[in-house]
Amino acid sequence: MGDVITRFAPSPTGDLHVGGARTALFCWALARRCGGRFLLRIEDTDQARSTEGATRGILESLAWLGLDWDEGPELDLSKQTVWGTGALTDVTLGGDPRGVGPFFQARRLDRYNEAIEELIERDLAYPAFESPEELEAKRKAAQARKETYRYDRAALAIPRAERLARMRGGEPHVVRFRMPDEAIVVRDEVLGEVRVEADQLDDFVLRKRDGYPTYHMACVVDDEGMGVTHVLRGQEHLINTPRHVALQRALGYRTPVYAHLPIICNPDGSKMSKRDKDKTLKGHIRSLGAGADHLGAIAEAGGVSVEELEHWLGDKRAQLSPEALAKMAIDLGIVLPEINVRDFARSGYLPEVLCNYLALLGWNPGLKDEEGRDVERFGMDFLREHFSLERLGKKASRFDREKLLAFNGETLQRMPVDHFLSAWRRWLGVAIENRRFVHDFSLWRRLWEELKEDARGLALARAAQPRTKIFLDAIEHVRFALVDDDAVVFDEKAIRKVLHKGEPSGLEILRQVRDLIEGIDPFEPEAIEGAIRAWCEERGLKMGKAAQPLRVAITGTTVSPGLGETLALVGKKGVSARIDRCLLACDPGNNGGD
Repeated sequence: MGDVITRFAPSPTGDLHVGGARTALFCWALARRCGGRFLLRIEDTDQARSTEGATRGILESLAWLGLDWDEGPELDLSKQTVWGTGALTDVTLGGDPRGVGPFFQARRLDRYNEAIEELIERDLAYPAFESPEELEAKRKAAQARKETYRYDRAALAIPRAERLARMRGGEPHVVRFRMPDEAIVVRDEVLGEVRVEADQLDDFVLRKRDGYPTYHMACVVDDEGMGVTHVLRGQEHLINTPRHVALQRALGYRTPVYAHLPIICNPDGSKMSKRDKDKTLKGHIRSLGAGADHLGAIAEAGGVSVEELEHWLGDKRAQLSPEALAKMAIDLGIVLPEINVRDFARSGYLPEVLCNYLALLGWNPGLKDEEGRDVERFGMDFLREHFSLERLGKKASRFDREKLLAFNGETLQRMPVDHFLSAWRRWLGVAIENRRFVHDFSLWRRLWEELKEDARGLALARAAQPRTKIFLDAIEHVRFALVDDDAVVFDEKAIRKVLHKGEPSGLEILRQVRDLIEGIDPFEPEAIEGAIRAWCEERGLKMGKAAQPLRVAITGTTVSPGLGETLALVGKKGVSARIDRCLLACDPGNNGGD
């Protein structure tokens, strides 16, 4: 099966959605399983929306995921910052070893026009001259009759010679394909035989008024010219496939093997889209009950006007740019739901974990582990070895973020601590460079500097790793060790529960252990825990009786890494200073205390 050639052909109109990433993953896996080739092609014929930045983002997304393409646009990873934790480094991806490029459709117009001219000459395609306004009027009339609009072939009422003369003379027009008046049957590897009757399809456009080909024309010509044997794409494209099959037959092309993948949706069954970010941010802003001044500050953070912000809040169809949404979210200190591959990279997911999870959305290996459970955790080598079209499902897949988060947390927590530190450093370095999700930049910068020191970095990593699920939240687990001693904020509930209650009270415990802290040497986790444990045993106290007041004094809360690690990270001088401040601030007998 070495002749298998798959392709992933995204449109560069935005970041790579996880649905597109799953399609690319399956195309890559099939090609690797069969010893074939995985090809990347950029469908940039939508000149109004395509951008170079989006193209670069797509290439970097695929590289971060570890999906190396054999043919396509080149990406030199030695000159790229691919988000810090990518699997591929110091290699050049892409190229054109078979000479089938270029891989940008906007550079292949002569090929499409040649095929279109052939169809026109054979009377299998024709120019049509209706304006967009005229077509819209016809659509509305069909809707008023409660009918599905199909192009009425009005252009064919114009004599053929006149049609061609008007087209050659430069009159604005589109070129339409003349669909055969017969049913089209598509053999799909996932859905089986799909039959579409002739009255369900009309004469679709091959070339737009701007002279660029439509998606249908370009992908059919390119799939043939590039030798694509297998087309894997989402089920939302199924309606296009009969058109492509008809066009392939008209041009004498091969018909590739088709496999239409189940759609990916949210747990509630709704479409997983960038609008989820809108909903989250709108809901948060509305919950604030923001007045005019507050809205002004939010708008300024997002780089939009107050009028634009108010319109966006009031109209569910209105959208702001991804950049504006991200800036406002950072300013408000919230994290928007991850939708695109870049979102998951920024949040601190591992690429191999995301690939593992995406592979389970519509496919499973059909294998059991030693305990008889379905195999769900695997790496790219496993997918390369076991992927097959026969194991693809038909039903929509639900994106369970909690499951993905659990996968990622398990992987991070099982890493050797030096590997965890290395990955955390790389991720944080890229985050700081790009200021992605960085609400408290000075704190992040301080962590970055401390992680670069081997001993300090390992200590921070050991403290954060056991509770880290994504790198974005790792900083919260060690925040107490990065703030100044006088900047610790004491949780009111913790003060009442831990410091004021009990006999002896937490405050009394702190007074007693302060001198003990001064005498611990070396001031390292094991020595600290041993000394405090021995102190408690001498007095018939449980370890928690001393540990919780110390946590409150040192971190402001009752939740932290191990007690020895917590105190060691702050240092003896800092621990003493924080205990003193806590006693002063939280003792009801002191002025200004509770």
